[in-house]
Amino acid sequence: MKAWSAALTSEVTTWPNVSTRPMFGFTALYRKAKIFAVLPCTRGMESPNALAVKILPAGPRALAMARRDPRIGFTDALKARWLTFEMSSDNDLHGALEWINRAYTAAR
Repeated sequence: MKAWSAALTSEVTTWPNVSTRPMFGFTALYRKAKIFAVLPCTRGMESPNALAVKILPAGPRALAMARRDPRIGFTDALKARWLTFEMSSDNDLHGALEWINRAYTAAR
């Protein structure tokens, strides 16, 4: 997961107004002052191979899309619109970037 997190961080930090900060074993991704994702650094979110994205506003369409994606997990933090994304192979990097991009777009 460390290699996947490093690859995702490397890509996402090229997007406009993105910064990173360490946060309790994670790398937090911010768009200006708004957090939109956390990537594992020394620990995982719900599992060792999961990252989390914040989808605001998470309307019915976004939630329906998330429910159709088997890699998405719903946690107690769903009320705060945090979803987990489970990585199992290099093929999941594209899907992870799609969900991170949704969170980035929502963090305006």
